Amino acid sequence: MLYYLFEYLEKEFQFPGASLFGYLTFRAAIAIILSLLISTIYGKRIINFLRRQQVGETIRDLGLEGQVEKAGTPTMGGIIIIMATLIPVLLLAKLDNVYILLLIVTTVWMGTIGFIDDYIKKFKNDKEGLKGRFKVLGQVGLGIIVGTTLYFNDHVTIKEKLPVAQQQEILMEDPNVLPSKLFQEEEKSTKTTIPFVKGNEFDYADLITWIHPDLKQYAWIVFVIVAIFIITAVSNGANLTDGIDGLAAGTSAIIVLTLGIFAWVSGNIIFSDYLNIMYIPRVEEITIYITAFVGALIGFLWYNTYPAQVFMGDTGSLTIGGIIAVIAIAVRKEWLIPVLCGIFLAENLSVVLQVSYFKYTKKKFGEGRRIFKMSPLHHHYQKSGYHESKIVTRFWIVGILLAILSIVTLKIR
Repeated sequence: MLYYLFEYLEKEFQFPGASLFGYLTFRAAIAIILSLLISTIYGKRIINFLRRQQVGETIRDLGLEGQVEKAGTPTMGGIIIIMATLIPVLLLAKLDNVYILLLIVTTVWMGTIGFIDDYIKKFKNDKEGLKGRFKVLGQVGLGIIVGTTLYFNDHVTIKEKLPVAQQQEILMEDPNVLPSKLFQEEEKSTKTTIPFVKGNEFDYADLITWIHPDLKQYAWIVFVIVAIFIITAVSNGANLTDGIDGLAAGTSAIIVLTLGIFAWVSGNIIFSDYLNIMYIPRVEEITIYITAFVGALIGFLWYNTYPAQVFMGDTGSLTIGGIIAVIAIAVRKEWLIPVLCGIFLAENLSVVLQVSYFKYTKKKFGEGRRIFKMSPLHHHYQKSGYHESKIVTRFWIVGILLAILSIVTLKIR
């Protein structure tokens, strides 16, 4: 809203300093500062409110060190993250941008599912919370919304470079030509980015057009299925990662900040030309959302690091996972998720492997056996005697290494 206000003031009254709001970097800086202030200042008030309402975490005795002391710690703290993200976005972002609108819908959608789950656990005394099938239904619903919007909306396009021969011809005529002249017109496309692969691009339509070229019109179905799978996998991964103080919030901040770099360079025609990557018009506006989100996560960490004063609950973890998945799909880096979100992947796999192996050995030997001392993976290290602060710090370090590797893929093909 402030963006439109200052745009009006600049045009009509030449208001001093109003033009600053036209710069993406300025609005991004204000967004992260504002979200940090909201999450740290008002976060404490929300924690006190949750404590007064006796919205405390119920801890199952898993035999983990320091576990009993966590009982009664306020949960549903994801409200802090959601509030500290949405307020700066509503104030500073272009609200007619399809990517911003989609992320707002994602935040509210997944936040609502997580809130209902936490509410049932705390106020209905049902430890299971929202039934798994309803969570999955919600994730599938969001996947359909995201997939169809990104496929059918006219403002979701890409610009590809002109053929090399044509570029050379233009450069010979004018060596100082603007980078925009070396790109084709905007077009709808189901192309995405594949890391570590020559050419670095893949078209979802190719999955069905090999059968018959006319099937290209149904490529949106493939795209929606991919969106559903990614949103479900990443949101569940974030949910599983939220098991010890500061792990999910810190890891997610690293992931989202990396996606912010991808969004910024992919939406900037100069950087897209220099790095020779896919140019996605209007996607750079996501940077505002990302900086607000990072600020909210860091502010939440102020209260969530060991010993935690608040837990995010499913209200936060499901929302975080959904947002990360949608940003990755929007900037066409969804196939980088196994690398960038390697922590989430490891947590997911540890559970799948543990359950599968237990069932297999129980059927074969009559007694279930385990690969890990406990799953998800972070609990295995707790059982091995590591303090949770050390586990979290080392997971953050691994997350930073994975983020660096992800950024390097911009040039490794």
